[in-house]
Amino acid sequence: MSGGGNSARAVVAALLANLGIAVAKLVGFAITGSASMLAESIHSVADSGNQCLLLLGGRRARREADASHPFGYGRERYFWGFIVALVLFTLGGAFAILEGIEKIRHPHEVTSPMVAVVILLMAVGLETYSFRTAITEARKLKGTASWWQFVKRSKNPELPVVLLEDFGAEIGLVIALTALTATLVTGNDVFDGIGTLAIGGLLSGLAIVLATEMKSLLLGETASPEVQELIRFAIDDEPVVERLIHLRTEHLGPDELLVGAKVAFRESLTMAELAGAVNRVEARVRQRVPAARFLYIEPDVVGHDLPEDPLTPGAPRAHEEDE
Repeated sequence: MSGGGNSARAVVAALLANLGIAVAKLVGFAITGSASMLAESIHSVADSGNQCLLLLGGRRARREADASHPFGYGRERYFWGFIVALVLFTLGGAFAILEGIEKIRHPHEVTSPMVAVVILLMAVGLETYSFRTAITEARKLKGTASWWQFVKRSKNPELPVVLLEDFGAEIGLVIALTALTATLVTGNDVFDGIGTLAIGGLLSGLAIVLATEMKSLLLGETASPEVQELIRFAIDDEPVVERLIHLRTEHLGPDELLVGAKVAFRESLTMAELAGAVNRVEARVRQRVPAARFLYIEPDVVGHDLPEDPLTPGAPRAHEEDE
């Protein structure tokens, strides 16, 4: 399942919600002077920009392969996901931390705090709409995996980014509301700075998680065990295949998979028969795994006493790996 449409719907919903939230929070900051409100305003502005970057990455990733990039531009989506993590860390987390430290050292009076509370409650409603949309779209792809497993294992960069951003936004709004309530009840403006600092720490933590996952995808992750098993079955189904020697897979994008396999075919095959067998194997693999756009089968002949290939459980090492 590609998940391209699911991702776009979640990103657009998040963008619309965050644009509305950002405007409301900036108005609230202008009225109240609340540091927590300012941190949340910057957070929403950063999130809006991040959704635009994700949409840009999705559009650029659809470009056709050319001489400079023969495997296409699928990794553009991972690159812009990584940029989103950097923006979230710098413009969201780092700014809020610095602002929070400043407000704790030099507290500023919060005027009209009830206005800020009303705006934050409105923001909770809009953010919940965005978060609910992301959860609905992600459920179509995550299967039985937990939410943390989905974020860690998903090859689709947009949905984990939107999920974590919306989760962080919901928690950040609760922190901002708590800080403003504490300020209103106690009359101590330091609570506003503490809330801002907490929001900054939250955003920085989420940004680090996102950056780590996007880095792994940029470096090239293998297909899931389930997909690899489908490829193995497709290869083994060919009658003239004796065994799979080794299998290597790498995601070039969420919906684009590079597959390389060394396969032992029956020794008695003629060149024409071998070519036909390879073509049948490739067709069978693509039928079962449509994402296997780039597929290379290397025929070989092996003995029965080769040690196991550690990257292809149950398969022996190829000749050159055993030397």
